[in-house]
Formats: sequence, structure tokens, C-alpha cells
Amino acid sequence: MRQHLAPEKALAKLASLCSRGEQAEADLRLKLKAWEIEPHECERIIQYLKDNGFLNEQRYACAFVHDKFRFNAWGRVKIAYALRQKHVSSEVIERALRDIDATEYYDGLLRLLRGKMQTMIGRNPMAARTALLRFAASRGFEHELCYKAVDDVLVVDFGAINGEDL
Repeated sequence: MRQHLAPEKALAKLASLCSRGEQAEADLRLKLKAWEIEPHECERIIQYLKDNGFLNEQRYACAFVHDKFRFNAWGRVKIAYALRQKHVSSEVIERALRDIDATEYYDGLLRLLRGKMQTMIGRNPMAARTALLRFAASRGFEHELCYKAVDDVLVVDFGAINGEDL
């Protein structure tokens, strides 16, 4: 449902929204379009928000990375994909992803896999390994890291080697 707003009212609403939390420029543009704001007015509003510190792509990307890693347990691949969907530039995405501590990242993946492993007690280790690899990849973790973490969980935590059941 479209709602026509005056440009000044749209600016006030977006400034208020940006004050409550970081926003993606692409999402704000969609709101402006839904409010039937003229394209030249959209550009003026977006520029005002940027110039006055309401809208910042790097801040948004850093907040997004932090939240998706900490609260959703997403890996770098899934986070980067979601940010690209929001039209965030590659350079900004790379800088934001560098903020994730490597040790914390790996420990988060291990925690995620150990939780999933609890649902697989009694399975053949090869079937469990395949399921864990698929699960970790679906959460957006890099393949080579997935292999290492899955092997660590199976061998170190569960002693699953040579086809023994878990």
C-alpha cells in the first residue's frame, strides 16, 4: 500500500528512524519510493541524511556484521551476501568483516557445531560429518574452516574415528 508523504515529512521520518538504529541506504530508498517521493527529492533527502551523520554505510555494515555474527551465528559468507543484497560496496563489506576476531569466529563455529552435534548422537560418524558440513555451510562459514571445525568436533569432542557410532 502506497502512502504519499511530503518530502519534509519523509525526511523527518527517516531521520528519526536512523536515530534509533543504523539503516541501509537501499532500504531508505525503498521507503522513499513507497512514499511516492520524487527522484530528485529522494537524492536530496539521502544526501542530507549522509551529510548530517544520520546515514553512514560503514557504520551500518559494522553493526550488521556484529549483530548477524553474535546473535544469528552467521558466517562471513552469509553476512557478505546479505550486505551485497543491501547494495553495500565490496570495500565496506571487507572492512566490516575484518572486525570479527578470528579466534572468536572459530569458537563461535565450534559452539554452533557442538549444539547441532547433540541432535546427532547415535549416528554414523560419516553421516554426522556430512550433516555438520552442510549445516555449517548453510550458516555461511567458509568451506575450509568448516572441514577443520567439523573434524575437531567429531574427533576431539566425540572421539568419532574409524566408523564408530557416536
